[in-house]
Amino acid sequence: MRILKSIFSFERSLGMVLLVAFLGMYYADIKYNVGLLEGWRNKVFDYYQEFKPRDIPPAEQKPVTIIDLDEQSLETVGQWPWPRTTIAKMIQNVMQMGAVLIAFDIVFAEPDRLNPQNVAESILGLDEATKAKLVSLKSNDQFLADTIRRSRVVLGQAGRPSETEGVKGPPVKKSVAVRKLSKDAVEPYVYIPKFPSLVRNVPVIEQAAIGRFGGHGIFSTLTGKDGIVRSVPSLFGHDNEYFPTLSIEMLRIATGRQTVLARVNEAGMVGVAVAKGLEVQTDKIGQIWPYFSKHDQDKYVSAVDVLNGTVDPAKIKGKLTIVGTSAVGLRDIRSIPTERDIPGVEVHAQLIEAIVHQKYLVRPNYADAAELTFLLVGGIIMIILVPWVGAKWTAGLFFLVAGGALGTSWYLFSENLVLLDATYAVVGIAVMYTSMTYAGYAREEAERRQTRDAFSKYLSPDMVERVAGDPGALKLGGDQRRMTLLFCDVRGFTTISEQFDAVGLTSLINKLLTPLTNVILERKGTIDKYMGDCIMAFWNAPLDDDDQEYNGCTSALAMLAEMEPLNARLEQEAAEEGRKHIPLKVGLGLNTGPCVVGNMGSDMRFDYSVLGDAVNLAARLEGQSKSYGMNVVLGPTTRNAVKDRLATIDLDFIQVKGKTEGTYIYGLMGDEEVLADPAFKKLQNLIYDAQEMYRAQQWNDAQEMFDEIRDLGSDAKKPWKLEANLHTLCDLYDERIAEYRVTPPPPDWDGVYIATTK
Repeated sequence: MRILKSIFSFERSLGMVLLVAFLGMYYADIKYNVGLLEGWRNKVFDYYQEFKPRDIPPAEQKPVTIIDLDEQSLETVGQWPWPRTTIAKMIQNVMQMGAVLIAFDIVFAEPDRLNPQNVAESILGLDEATKAKLVSLKSNDQFLADTIRRSRVVLGQAGRPSETEGVKGPPVKKSVAVRKLSKDAVEPYVYIPKFPSLVRNVPVIEQAAIGRFGGHGIFSTLTGKDGIVRSVPSLFGHDNEYFPTLSIEMLRIATGRQTVLARVNEAGMVGVAVAKGLEVQTDKIGQIWPYFSKHDQDKYVSAVDVLNGTVDPAKIKGKLTIVGTSAVGLRDIRSIPTERDIPGVEVHAQLIEAIVHQKYLVRPNYADAAELTFLLVGGIIMIILVPWVGAKWTAGLFFLVAGGALGTSWYLFSENLVLLDATYAVVGIAVMYTSMTYAGYAREEAERRQTRDAFSKYLSPDMVERVAGDPGALKLGGDQRRMTLLFCDVRGFTTISEQFDAVGLTSLINKLLTPLTNVILERKGTIDKYMGDCIMAFWNAPLDDDDQEYNGCTSALAMLAEMEPLNARLEQEAAEEGRKHIPLKVGLGLNTGPCVVGNMGSDMRFDYSVLGDAVNLAARLEGQSKSYGMNVVLGPTTRNAVKDRLATIDLDFIQVKGKTEGTYIYGLMGDEEVLADPAFKKLQNLIYDAQEMYRAQQWNDAQEMFDEIRDLGSDAKKPWKLEANLHTLCDLYDERIAEYRVTPPPPDWDGVYIATTK
């Protein structure tokens, strides 16, 4: 019975369920063409190419030159489309410079608007004789067609997904034949991508590019759901006819072949034979997967340089040239695995380059079976070994097998250009391993639950976890650290609490403490304790925080920002319940200094807390915030650490209750944006100067400055909003100055103010 229980344990049952789920997901993706895993694989192969792109060949080994309708050409020659006579001149120049052929990644779908016949109709007041003479002239389209007949030209065509777009009809001349490699082979038309309509050139131009020295190719590309071009169809289907892609048609013309052969077996397409010794492997739907390089600007020449005859002849002679555009306004920008934005014409150039150098990617027919087998075998190994030998040793085996599989996948790509994805199987096995391991740990955790429950009656949940991880921590004592302390208290809470019963008051406290606590925790703070409506928190314990003063101050600002939406919600609740709403306002004090932090209490009961003189001063600063009209009061060490990053002002030199020496205190006015504001800089300097005059007992000068400060505090456009009431600060100093005018302090007075309240 024990053996059966071991064999059919919960961990193994969970592993078997997950294995079946992963196998089923893979099979469904293949069977029903869901595309989820295909997108996954594509991203993996994208990373491969991005990490190791195809090397850009040297200039003499580049088969293609791109004649770029770039911004310079459009600016010099004029806006697109150019007159067909200009295109004809470009063809003539390219042929005279010894190009193998010229292809167009554009389509001449409409008659030239500058045809003489169009010009005759558009000029008003033209006499009939002149009009007749213009009408009798050869059209620009015919001029281009005549030039094409004397040259090697491949015209572009574009597929369209809508029946209402483009021009229907058979090709001018077939340039594709089919060779079946087995008796069960079916026509490739079943597999290849199809377009319901085509955008073709005007008939006079379309008819000119036929035969061995002229052709037609579709330059449309298909993208993945993420818009990335990873493959280019070798053939397209339309009205049960085959149309070669522009790159394949260019290679056909370059090699002088009448047709290209689509080779197909019972599984789908196998490849396309362009010429003897030049066969391109495809996937089963006829797509070619180029091994992409990075963008190569050296492939490009400006179209205006070709027209002017100033182009480097070495970039044209013996090259397959293709006319395309990098101009942003003509909107032919594509993404490939190695580049996010390249001209679409470069996709065709890179495809030809990959074919000529035999650097295209192949996903073999056995790839799916190999990936499934690895998932199946690896999953079974995990199911057997994880409960048996434990997670530690199985982890080593997993990393060994996963590393071998991923390494094999990378090796096949980098050395043989074969696409075999091991990541799905690795992720599947990893999920099985972690799930089974977690299930085992969960079972062990359940066995320790009684111990945890017992400790939780005496310690906080955080301390329970510390004790579980380190039993040695269960002792009294602490460590000395430099820490930043924060105290936050609600002003006038006694009056507010009189409106609620015990249940309502508890609800109010929770609504207040929850957002304020979240702000502190999000900025690496630790909540020490809640004391009614008061929060005590600290930074730099139990984990180190190298930016503790800044995190404490920004927490204070964020806590103030939380009060406005909180009060808005409470006001709405008060209106709904028919009671008066008194807005909640908080005061905060922060101080930094040496403290002792650790387990405080007795041998029977203790808690993780902090002690020290810096703690007491932080509490006193919070108590002084209302007196100075400040929402946040800082001690000197805290302020000195943030003065160049946050907006602070001098408040006073004060001896708080319980202290025998004075300390400088400061107000926190805002963040970096407030600090950079010229209005705040003026205020900051003015407050500093006013206090210097005050301590020097120059009462008149100090009084004038505080009056000016009061005016600044009334400015509706002040950058500080919730962080201070400057009128309160000025009133405080007005009262002191008035008192000192009657009863001056002694000559050696250092400006200290002795506080009589907490």
